[in-house]
Amino acid sequence: MDQEIFRQARLSRDARFDGQFFIAVKTTGIYCRPICPVQLPREENVRYYTAAIAAAEDGYRPCLRCRPDAAPGSNPWRGVNTTLDRALNLINAGELSDTSMPELASRLGITDRYLRQLFQQHLGVAPKRYAQYQQCLMAKQLLHTTTLPITDIALASGFQSVRRFNDCFRSFMKLSPSEMRREKNSSEGSAIALHMSYRPPFNWAHLQGFLARRAIAQLEVVEANSYARSFEWAGAKGVFRLSAEPKKHRFKLELALDDLSKLRSVCSNIRRLFDLDADSHTIDAHLTQHFSALMPIAAGIRLPGTWSLFEAGVRAILGQQVSVVAAKKLVEQLVAELGEPLNSAALNQLEPLKLFPTPTALANSDLAFLKMPNARRETLRAFAQAFATDASTMQSPDHWQSIKGIGPWTIDYAKMRGLSDPDIYLGGDLGVKNRIKALDREISPDSAAPWRSYLTQHLWHQPPDTEQE
Repeated sequence: MDQEIFRQARLSRDARFDGQFFIAVKTTGIYCRPICPVQLPREENVRYYTAAIAAAEDGYRPCLRCRPDAAPGSNPWRGVNTTLDRALNLINAGELSDTSMPELASRLGITDRYLRQLFQQHLGVAPKRYAQYQQCLMAKQLLHTTTLPITDIALASGFQSVRRFNDCFRSFMKLSPSEMRREKNSSEGSAIALHMSYRPPFNWAHLQGFLARRAIAQLEVVEANSYARSFEWAGAKGVFRLSAEPKKHRFKLELALDDLSKLRSVCSNIRRLFDLDADSHTIDAHLTQHFSALMPIAAGIRLPGTWSLFEAGVRAILGQQVSVVAAKKLVEQLVAELGEPLNSAALNQLEPLKLFPTPTALANSDLAFLKMPNARRETLRAFAQAFATDASTMQSPDHWQSIKGIGPWTIDYAKMRGLSDPDIYLGGDLGVKNRIKALDREISPDSAAPWRSYLTQHLWHQPPDTEQE
């Protein structure tokens, strides 16, 4: 930790450091985000932590005003170990609520002993302890922002019993759940309202424009200040709307979900969908250093995700060698014909939506309604059948090469949007080729590593805007 940088960021309340470190105040026993609006404590009375769990383990409770539970993720030490990053992402999505430590370690390809060593080295706590703290942070958000009963909050946060929830929550937060819930919120109907913070800069205009050009009727609604869609996730069905609040460096999330036990993993996927945990300041500085002489580097461009890897693969196949407009029309036909209707009454400003078609629905259809070459239609059916038969293997796009009609562009596009891989350069994309041709300069995409996906976005962001799907 660079104490001087943290000190300067604290004194200036620099939002670019939000979530990268936390400030514990010795005299109050409370820890805060760098952006906390309370009167600044004296330097001799503060202690800096790079992870909220470390402050909690030392006996500090989270501030009720700046709410560290709402801080964006991606601490500065992340990226040092890819296995640790994967473990954190899985745990944040609720993995240890449903599986054991050995099962999680096996999924990561390591022993549970090594997994414990990684957590002790970087966080100073065991993985299970970290997982319990993340559960309590989710519960804290729900207590602040919803009218859900305590029993529902316990379930949504991953606890199997209210008693266990109360004990764990008091251990970390130094308050009981009922004491934490000081006032009712303004949440309407059966929708859950949460806030999702990010570190600036965030180029909402670029992200909104990208999603709006590809918005699928009956599946997505993209407006000037918001994005909404229906979804299915691990058997749960729902609909959400994310509305930008740029002055507060956050989005408001309104969510209706028929299975609260999937709430944490759904929220984690929404964060990935909008790339909310990216460190844009670092990424922009890297790209500016290597490419500013070739083209303008717009600040705060994020990676637009797709809800699932399967959906990303379908969109990529339908987008092969056609324009964005043509691919959009094909996906809309697919949703209209095979999408399951979903009642979105919980969010009364949304039109009735449909779910994206399942692999089984696509595999069982002849897809004759799609106006495209029969070879591509068969590729789509084979792709869907492979997902319906062995979804776990298909979670690695490199296995898709065995399917006739799927090549490097399709796989890379699915990785970039379905997995939010930050280091994919779509050199074979028509829009990228046209932009490089317009630049009339040699470009070295390897110089953008490990942020080549962002270079692809910057090239798409520049005119002429003729990228494929």
